[in-house]
Amino acid sequence: MALLNLPIGIQNFESLRKDGYLYVDKTAQVYKLATTGRYYFLSRPRRFGKSLLLSTLHAYFEGKRELFEGLAISALEQKWETYPILHLDLNTRNYKDADALPGILNEYLEKWEAVYGDEKKDRVLEERFTYVIEQAFVRTGRRVVILIDEYDKPMLQAIGNEPLQEAYRNTLKAFYGALKSGDQYIRFAMLTGVTKFGKVSVFSDLNNLKDISMRKDYHEICGITEHELLENFQPYVFRMADELDMSAEEVLQKLARLYDGYHFVPDSPGLYNPFSVLNAFDANAFGSYWFATGTPTYLVKLLQLHNYSLERMSNEYATEDILNSVDVASTNPIPVIYQSGYLTIKGYEPEFRTYRLGFPNEEVEDGFFRFLLPFYASVDKVEAPFHIQKFVEEIRAGQPESFLTRLKCFFADTPYELVRERENHYQNVLFILCKLLGVYVRAEYRTSQGRIDMVLQTKEYTYIIECKLDGTAEQALQQISDKSYALPFGAGDTKVFRIGLNFSSETRNIERWIIE
Repeated sequence: MALLNLPIGIQNFESLRKDGYLYVDKTAQVYKLATTGRYYFLSRPRRFGKSLLLSTLHAYFEGKRELFEGLAISALEQKWETYPILHLDLNTRNYKDADALPGILNEYLEKWEAVYGDEKKDRVLEERFTYVIEQAFVRTGRRVVILIDEYDKPMLQAIGNEPLQEAYRNTLKAFYGALKSGDQYIRFAMLTGVTKFGKVSVFSDLNNLKDISMRKDYHEICGITEHELLENFQPYVFRMADELDMSAEEVLQKLARLYDGYHFVPDSPGLYNPFSVLNAFDANAFGSYWFATGTPTYLVKLLQLHNYSLERMSNEYATEDILNSVDVASTNPIPVIYQSGYLTIKGYEPEFRTYRLGFPNEEVEDGFFRFLLPFYASVDKVEAPFHIQKFVEEIRAGQPESFLTRLKCFFADTPYELVRERENHYQNVLFILCKLLGVYVRAEYRTSQGRIDMVLQTKEYTYIIECKLDGTAEQALQQISDKSYALPFGAGDTKVFRIGLNFSSETRNIERWIIE
């Protein structure tokens, strides 16, 4: 049986359907959106299908019935009416200076004004947008559909540059305000993005938007459910199993470990990252496809700006108000990390109305710490994988001196601004290293007897490492003894290394270590 081509990088619904690509049918929810409300907002991580969703809505409101034959909506919709559509995509520009945002808004306005009239072309951007909406209604006799993709990209790229973010905030707040002032001319409007900027930001006046980001009835509108995976991709599973000499069940289990696990609502079915799934089936290989598209550096800026302890990321807690809105003045990086797709909902505590967060899957967890390492340690992106490999080889060979010498290199020449919160910085580097080494050897960060800074285990060796800041290596080693950290690891033939080391805030590096 011939397999359909997989729509990798194809975000245009009409092209996808006409050229015979596989499509996971989300049109029942498209119909529900269009017939039960008028103004929507949806937050989902990058590469999660937001652009394709808006393109599907675009085709629906153009009345292109032929594109939807055989899909769920074909049995639901009878009228197939055509509306004027204003579709704005802010994902195509690099917003590095204050002129970038007005520039792209002006380009779209000029395109729309060429169709609906440019009598207001000398006015400010928001007045021109309001006028275009009105004239589209006047000239067609039908209310307008407005689709805005990646509405927040300018704001995200300006994180850390407050004057630029303020300029973008003021521009977008006024521009999006047209969605409220032109209400009588609008049939439907939807904004999508990675984050929701709230409070004093661009959403403060748009109280008519229905936020479906954490709504259970729209949880599956982007992403791939397990049912959809089995229903649409079974032939690709068998092909991949043959290629990799695995059983179909083994392929499904590994797909789930790597790419499943996104939850935007508590107690909901897990969602697979569609971009990673499509690429895995296309290449017949498991890889870090989502990360290969580039993790935004603004996430690292937030973590470092607020001296965030990375250990918390594996078991973070937040309220719905925190998760659902990003406050640009906040010192909490978690909302942006969550909304960007690096954390997901793992549980809910109804008594306190708090969400427990964690990494959705192995691709995200491993890729995130690989990405972070060069920002926290003195190693560049090219060298980082080499160092991890050498760490693993030295640990497996029972060479603590080599391991610790290499670890010292990680802290050499670390910029002063990274270690202002010195103890937190050292702990973050050790935690990143534990996470990355944990893929190859057993690596832990805590025990029931107290906090050990690092425990590494192989079949033959166990390394118990305790660290002090501006103390002594002797003190660190004594703590291992006093708290019996080595007790759980003493059974069997495994050789145990007890290692005490001291960090110096003056040299910003490991000063000395003792190995027993």
